[in-house]
Formats: sequence, structure tokens, C-alpha cells
Amino acid sequence: MKRQMDVLLLWAVLALVGLGVVMVYSASSVNAAAKLGDPDFYLKRQASFALFGLVALFLGSSISSQWWKAAAVPLLGIAAFSLLLVHIPGLGRSGGGAARWIGAGPIWIQPSELCKFALINFLAYSLHKKQHKIESFQFGFLPHVIVAGGIAGLLMLQPDFGTSVVLLMLTGMMMVLGGVRLRYLLVGILVAIPAGVLAVVTKAYRMKRIEAFLDPWSNRQGSGYQVAESLISFGSGGFTGLGLGAGKQKLFFLPAAHTDFIFAIIGEELGLLGVMLTVGLFAVIAWRGFLAFQRLGPTTEGFLCAGLTMLIVMQAATNMAVVLGLLPTKGLTLPFVSYGGSSLVAFCFMAGVLLRLCAEGVETAPVRVPRFVRRLSMMGARA
Repeated sequence: MKRQMDVLLLWAVLALVGLGVVMVYSASSVNAAAKLGDPDFYLKRQASFALFGLVALFLGSSISSQWWKAAAVPLLGIAAFSLLLVHIPGLGRSGGGAARWIGAGPIWIQPSELCKFALINFLAYSLHKKQHKIESFQFGFLPHVIVAGGIAGLLMLQPDFGTSVVLLMLTGMMMVLGGVRLRYLLVGILVAIPAGVLAVVTKAYRMKRIEAFLDPWSNRQGSGYQVAESLISFGSGGFTGLGLGAGKQKLFFLPAAHTDFIFAIIGEELGLLGVMLTVGLFAVIAWRGFLAFQRLGPTTEGFLCAGLTMLIVMQAATNMAVVLGLLPTKGLTLPFVSYGGSSLVAFCFMAGVLLRLCAEGVETAPVRVPRFVRRLSMMGARA
């Protein structure tokens, strides 16, 4: 039984994309005019990315979920191979001490964005395929950890610590939904913690991020500068904000104002109301995504739906927490909103796939899910 397109989900995504175009222009115009001689430089690029994103959204919503089942393993292989291409001279490009792009001429993409979808799709396929033996260590736990760990390892070579952590956490949550024994996951966490600590303490720049997170004001002009300026942005915004375009922190004070820290500009110019609107739009995505997951049940489509929803919401929550000084800086964009073509197009495509999954939803026995997910689903059913 086919369902109509989820209009609430669609409008939430479109609203975030529109908000992103507006806020990127507001956050970047002065900087672009001073450094590039064109105040509309980032606006024109972000608007172009948004148009490509809408095309990607349409394509994602047009492809049957059956195709993703067949492509699960090949797509993961292509995604993993693309992570190696970033290290090839002439094909890969480095920036900010990291090799994260591949391409030629004016077109450059981040393979890590492809890996997010490819890993989620593979996990969804594998978790459903192994449902009859999901509680065993060798079938339910070990293969998924090896695959996710391999992808995380390739990302660490770039290095991209933030995306690695997000994907490992996402893998754990998907395995919980899939029915993997919790004691296996607990052991995996106990092993991952020392590895994560080692990855932090062996790199000076990561230690500086931890120090800035613990006390950004102790090194106000050094490692804590970006976090401190971000907090000042929120503090000066108040309830209604200074007004669109009237923010001061984007005037060469807050680095990455139009990319990773665009949420701070939203807080400064649109105030608490703008922050609540942004959070509310992501909450709508979470609500509609988990409602579709409850309908689809423990199927490949259901796990894919849950994985995509969790990725969008988790990355958004992580970005917001970093900007608010609640987590160390990770270099993750705010989905649909931050400046950047790879991120925007990739998330629009994943939103399109999510829309398709919602449309293909059928009434089946719901999978066992956490209580908060069941409550969201009940709210959706009453709506």
C-alpha cells in the first residue's frame, strides 16, 4: 500500500535549505567583499548548491528502495575506494591539514559524504538479512563492527575524526535497533574508548580542542578563540536577535561563520526564536522519520529509514552542541544549512531517499524500539 509523500518532512527540509541560503549570505557577504571583491560570492555558490540539492532530492525520492538493496555491497565498495583516492596527487586535494576532496577543475567533492549513505545502506541491508541470527557474535556483531571500523579507519587517514566518531556511534545505534546483544556493544564501547583517547592525545591540535572545550576563556586569544566568539554571538542575540544582517561577530571575529559555526550567526541575528525554529525543523525530521520507521518495521527499508533519520539529527545535534560549547570542535556542518556543496547535495539526496521510504511505508508489526521513539510514533499516529 503506497502512501502519499510526507509533506511535513518535505517542507522541513526545504525550509532548512532556504534558511541556509539566507544565513550563508548574511554570514559571508562582508568577508567575501573584503577578501574576494564580491559580496555575493558565497550566496551565488550556495544558491547553486541548493539547486543541485533539489535535483538530488528529486532523484533520491524517485529511486525505489529495492534498488538500494541490490546496490548495498557495491556502493559500499565504491565509497571505500573513493576514500583512498583523496591521497592520489592530482586527483585529491588537501586543505586545512586534511586530504578530504577529490575532483578536477571547478568540481570537487568530499567522498566522506558518500560514505555516510553507503554505510547506512549496507548496515540496513545486512541487519535485515541477518535477523534470524542477529544475536550471535559472529553474525550480528562482528561483521558490522569490522565494516564500520574499516570505514572509520580510512576516514582517520584524511584525517576526519569527527565523521569517524559520528559513523561509529550511528553504527552502534543501528545495531541496537537491529537487535544485536547489548553486552557485545558494551564491550565494543569499552574497546573504542581507549582508542579514541589515544587518537586525541597523540595529536596536539586535538588536545587543544579539548582544552578549548573545557575552558575556552583560559586561552581567549588562542585555542579557545572560536568557541568564545561563538558564545558571544549567542549571548548578544537575546530572544529576538539583532536582526537579519545586523550581526557583529561575522565581521572578522568568528571564524567559519558561514560553514561550521553558522548556527552561532542564527543565534545572534535571529535570537532564541531563530534557534528554536531551526531545532524545531530538525525535530520534525526526527518525528516523521521515526514514524516511518515504526511503520516499516525490522526490514531493510525500516533500518535505512532509521539510519538516515539518526544521521541527520545526530550531525545537527553535534554541530549545535559544538557551537554552544557543549562538545569539542569537530568540523561537522549543520545539515542543509552550512555552506558547502558536497554536504548540502548529499543531505538533500538522503532526505529524498527518506521521503521515498516514507511513501513506501506499509503497516507491519513495529520493531522493538526505545520508549522515546514509540512516543514520537504515537504522536505521529494521532496527528
